[in-house]
Amino acid sequence: MSQQYAVIGNPIAHSKSPLIHHAFAEQFGHNIHYSARLIAQDQLIAGVSQLIHEGFLGFNVTVPFKEAIWQWVAEKSERALLAGAVNTVMINKSGQHYGDNTDGVGLCHDLTQNHHIELTGKRILLLGAGGAAKGVIAPLLSHNPSQLTIANRTVSKAQQLTQQFAHLGQTDSTGFEDIEGAYDIIINATSASLQGDMPPIPVTVINQHSICYDMMYSATDTVFMQWGRQHGAKKVIDGLGMLVEQAAEAYLLWHGVRPQTHPVIASLR
Repeated sequence: MSQQYAVIGNPIAHSKSPLIHHAFAEQFGHNIHYSARLIAQDQLIAGVSQLIHEGFLGFNVTVPFKEAIWQWVAEKSERALLAGAVNTVMINKSGQHYGDNTDGVGLCHDLTQNHHIELTGKRILLLGAGGAAKGVIAPLLSHNPSQLTIANRTVSKAQQLTQQFAHLGQTDSTGFEDIEGAYDIIINATSASLQGDMPPIPVTVINQHSICYDMMYSATDTVFMQWGRQHGAKKVIDGLGMLVEQAAEAYLLWHGVRPQTHPVIASLR
């Protein structure tokens, strides 16, 4: 009998997670069934309670439930506590639940392992101050960048994150229009790409050495990636690798083994 896992979200039909996890399972000969579950925005607790009732051993969480699930899980990992959001839940046989956040480690793994980009000693600009940004700050700071600037439309939200993570490394905050100087790595953690928008940041943040990374992924370049190309960035990258890497970390949590990610990224491309 196959072990049951899922990804929950709203919307969810576009999710590549079932493809990714079934590809991982093939590498080890694991018998799993991984599905995508649409849950109504006001039915989250009923939806996850149903998964537990059906005997699911774990589930991933995507938009818009990562912060609400964080409040629901009984126990949290250190990185979930810092992130204030959960994207991976493990359920034991007695129905108890444990929450983790693998987004940040997935991002860093994609940058350092797949794209061979050094984070240590680099000036990093993080666009956005929502759940997506919050989930990657601690893992980025663990690589000891020389500076991590958090920029957001509402400056007070960026300032809040700067204060929260100040003990982990050199962080500062600013509004989009007030960013000063060029950065080695610019990471878009806003949802602007979903709307086909671009955060209103000055072109002076880019030079010929800059790398532009969009945490969103799509079949064609996002607006942020197009912007990076137009202004002479050294490299532009989408979030597909991050998606696969965070999934591999979730798979490791559930099954105790970390899958090979390169063949899965290549097949999804």
